[in-house]
Amino acid sequence: MPADPPHRAGKPQRSTTSQPPSGSGASPIEVRRSARRRRTVSAYREGDRTVVLIPARMSEAEEQRWVTVMLDKLAAQENKRVLGDTELEERAQRLSEQYFDGRARPASVRWVTNQNTRWGSCTPAEGSIRLSHRLQGMPDYVVDYVLCHELAHLLVPGHGPRFWRLLEAYPRTERARGYLEGVAAADRLPHAPGPQDE
Repeated sequence: MPADPPHRAGKPQRSTTSQPPSGSGASPIEVRRSARRRRTVSAYREGDRTVVLIPARMSEAEEQRWVTVMLDKLAAQENKRVLGDTELEERAQRLSEQYFDGRARPASVRWVTNQNTRWGSCTPAEGSIRLSHRLQGMPDYVVDYVLCHELAHLLVPGHGPRFWRLLEAYPRTERARGYLEGVAAADRLPHAPGPQDE
């Protein structure tokens, strides 16, 4: 996600600033709405605050959802550390112990670069789990969710009610799914034209 430069002169924008919860250590968040911005959402740090740029037409609910997505994206960029396959496998084992009583036992867990339409996959017969390299740098709870999702497939192959009940053990399932849906939606939005397009 490219960081946008500070707003250039032009049509006025509507801006709101909110303070993070006290004691959270997070910076204030300023949301700038622009009539010129049609579909894209972006964010950047400006001094001690985080600025999120959104289209003026967005509803309050969309604004809240996008602020969360963009804060997570910025945090992931700033804390980018890529786990190797060995660390990923150790992490999967810890998650299996924590949420599935150690019953999900993968034979291998690794990053792959050939999964561009899914976040992860599992082959229960082989006990292999593969995660898309696109997850690298995303927040830990998102990677953990995808690992838990694939670990659950070692116990229940399909996506029926039994599978989803099993996955409810991971407490951040809904938040992680929302994050991934936001990332997928952002990927489908047209990108702002670059200098070569002007």
